[in-house]
Amino acid sequence: MPAMTPSSISTTWSSLRHPVINPTNRKCSTIPIFSLSNQYSRNFHLSWLAFFVAFLSWFAFSPLIPDAIKTDLKLTSEEVGNSNVVSLCSTLIVRVISGPLVDRYGPRKVMAGLLIIGAIPSGLAGTISTANGLYIVRFFIGFLGGTFVSCQAWNTVFFDKNVVGTANALGGGWGNSGGGFTFIIMIALFDQLLADGMSPHVAWRVAFAIVPVPILLFVAAAILVFGTDHPAGKWSDRYNAKNTKTNSGDDIETGDEKNIKVTIAAMNLTSELDSAVNNPPSLNMAYEIILNPLTWLPSLAYMTTFGYELAIDANLATVLYTVFKSPTFGQTKAGYIAGIYGLLNVFTRPLGGYFGDLVYVKFGVSTIDIVPGKKYLTITCGVAQGLLSLGLGLYMNNHSHPSLAVIIVIFVILAIFNEVANGINFSLVPHCNPNSNGFMTGIVGGMGNLGGVLFAIIFRFDPSPPGKAFWICGVITIGVNLLLCMIRVPQL
Repeated sequence: MPAMTPSSISTTWSSLRHPVINPTNRKCSTIPIFSLSNQYSRNFHLSWLAFFVAFLSWFAFSPLIPDAIKTDLKLTSEEVGNSNVVSLCSTLIVRVISGPLVDRYGPRKVMAGLLIIGAIPSGLAGTISTANGLYIVRFFIGFLGGTFVSCQAWNTVFFDKNVVGTANALGGGWGNSGGGFTFIIMIALFDQLLADGMSPHVAWRVAFAIVPVPILLFVAAAILVFGTDHPAGKWSDRYNAKNTKTNSGDDIETGDEKNIKVTIAAMNLTSELDSAVNNPPSLNMAYEIILNPLTWLPSLAYMTTFGYELAIDANLATVLYTVFKSPTFGQTKAGYIAGIYGLLNVFTRPLGGYFGDLVYVKFGVSTIDIVPGKKYLTITCGVAQGLLSLGLGLYMNNHSHPSLAVIIVIFVILAIFNEVANGINFSLVPHCNPNSNGFMTGIVGGMGNLGGVLFAIIFRFDPSPPGKAFWICGVITIGVNLLLCMIRVPQL
């Protein structure tokens, strides 16, 4: 590995602060995360922030339901499991629907709309008094999970093929970490409200009113005010991007930003991604995409990886609380430990996207199969995840008093492979049906939620012994990922 020189450090730092634009499609070939002075930076940060805050409501039940909500509403374990499945089912539906909506109206408007719609049932969470009420509210709050589609599609619109995997993985990873932060925030707030004298019956309801609703509405407003639809301007102008000649120093922003200097970098036309534009959805387009085997490579892989992550996020705290419940181990400790799984997304998912882009950039000027490299990276991590889940399940079943430390070590390593696989997957997605990126992202995201439903059902109907659900999920993950080796992908 070559040593870092002052020149290379300066170049790297510059790429993190200034956009470098491909004049062919006006997309950015750097990720200027340390800037807010250009539309690429603002849209990137708005995309992951919106996905992040969606978790503040979408996952807010998980840390409190093992004890506080379950006791207050007099729920059975089966009803708790049912509510998890209901939430994932609604997200599955919305993700599939939001894909075509993104292609027609653009990811910015769809993202803001989902946050506003999701704020309404979040505000009504405090009115729940029965299991059926819990199902209804969690179903509509589950709409917020659809923000993932807008997050990924938004970044794909603004970032070029050499960095799109990293951009999507950073957006998805930082956004996904909202699941882990939600565990910390909701538990800390609930405990503080109890310390202030509130009863558990009131405290968990007040927590929903304090955290999710105002934050969701604030971020939605920020997206509408500061976000932009497309590098070319309005969403309706997206077809003009590849036909417009851009010169170095041109202002490519919308609004009053004439003082911004943008570096223009020419790139070779080696991929369909260079000229791809989101086409409006149609029945013929949907038919072609659904019948394309390439559609199902990232979709089925994501079903086993992100679906597994969703099921773990929803059930891990309950499993730990059930296995280790004692005077010194309660809902709070179980929730904090379970939150580690989501928090790891801060670096694991971006690492996956970086690996995907590294394969592309490293060999992108040769005849080596580049996209297949992303494919096999995804499958390898998926199989490793399955093996670790299988091992975790067998360990828990074969020990009457399993070690908490051993379980934490196994699920942390498991989470790394799981979340890296998610990041690599969405460095592959932009190469699959690139002219229908919204629809494609919706399918892949929806399949992730379908996996969440399937794995959540396994946890729902096979809760004992506690390791059984883990090893069943592991076997399914290994089998599906190995079968995906047969699907061919484009070289570039």
